[in-house]
This record gives sequence, C-alpha cells and structure tokens, in this order.
Amino acid sequence: MANQPHLLVDEGDVHEIALIPGNPDRVDRIADHCDESELVAENREYRIVNATYDGVDLTICSTGIGCPSAAIAIEELHNVGVETVIRVGTCGGLQTDVEIGDMVVATGSAKEEGTSKRYESETYPAVPDYGTLTALVEAAQSRGEQVHVGPIVSDDAFYNESDEYVADWEEAGLLAIEMEASAVFSLARRRGMNAGAICTADGNLVAGTQKGADSEDELPEKARNNVGRAIDIALDAVASL
Repeated sequence: MANQPHLLVDEGDVHEIALIPGNPDRVDRIADHCDESELVAENREYRIVNATYDGVDLTICSTGIGCPSAAIAIEELHNVGVETVIRVGTCGGLQTDVEIGDMVVATGSAKEEGTSKRYESETYPAVPDYGTLTALVEAAQSRGEQVHVGPIVSDDAFYNESDEYVADWEEAGLLAIEMEASAVFSLARRRGMNAGAICTADGNLVAGTQKGADSEDELPEKARNNVGRAIDIALDAVASL
C-alpha cells in the first residue's frame, strides 16, 4: 500500500521535478505536450502522471482548489522525493495592464489565506527560489513571450473579494490573484524544496472581467491558447532545470 494517504504514491513512484496545476483536467493537458506519459495514481482532487519532455523525466500532479489541498500535495510530494515544484495555473489580474491571456511569473505571494499561517508567521515571505523563477522567465523569453514578473496574492475567499480588497491589492502593486502560490512557496521553503509559479490571466478584477465571463470566441487572440503557452514555458523551464 502506498505510504502517502492522499496522493497514493510511494518513494520511487514519482520524479524529482513536478508541475502542479490546480485542475485535474489540466494534468492531461500538460501530458499532451510531453513526449510520453503514464497515469500513476488518482484520488479525490489529486491526479498524478509521470511524463517525459525533451529527455527530462517529470511528474504532473493536480492540487485542487486552494491552499489546504495544495499544502497536502506539497507535503506528500516532498515525502516521496520531489525536489522542485512549479505551479501552472490561472489568475485574475489586479493591474489594468494585466489583460486576459497575459502570463504572470510570481516573485512572491501575499498570504491572504490561513494554511501557511498554521506553519509560520505571516510576516515570513512566501517566495519562489531564484533558480526556478529565473528558469521560468528565461523560458518565456526564449519563446518570445512577454510575461509580467512581480508579486501576487493568494486568497481563500473566491466569492468574497470585495471592491475594498481589490483596490488595496491594486494600490500595493500586486499583479494578480490566485489561490495556491503562497502555501506552495512557504511549504517548499520550509521543506528544502525549490518552487515557482506561472499563471495565465483569465480575468481582471480591476476591469470587472471575471473568470469565465467571456466565451472562447470573444477572447482576444492571445487568450485563446494562453494556458497551452504557459504549459510550454513551464516545460521548457523543467528541461533547463
């Protein structure tokens, strides 16, 4: 029996580098960009696939929605030997120049969530390691992709992001909002792992465009394959690491 109760994996089942989308369906989408792939385990919100990209072995593991389930994934991936995790997700823009279809590489994430605060003071920084951050930025540049690079915020309350919160985040210069990065960064640091995050904007809270507000046909051209482009950048970063 696998010794990790949620991921249902054991040592030797996964590789040292893992891409961690939130949505289980995105695991298969990432695998489609790889040279070969194989399902390892599936339980609740966690779907795990091993794959090979450009000669490099990697694992793809979904984390579900929010920091609590992401923290479980990080803890159990660490327990079975994963050394680097890269979040590949979506976000909502908090600056007017972060348009639908744009990509954001996070240099840190504000802790508007409760999970990481159970591990440490909220004054401790939730930041990626320099090597993974640099690999993501350089992978984007090598593909000729423009990405926003800067701080974001991770929030627990998807349906309670009030105008006051949004205005404060915008004034603080935070680029975007999502729901997992601060726990991923904090736990990775505490467990001696490397971590990074690249997210594509599927809405903008300042502009009032919410997730799913537009149909695919109404989106700008750059937004129609934004997730696929982010996947390619993340995989190129894996290959460089």
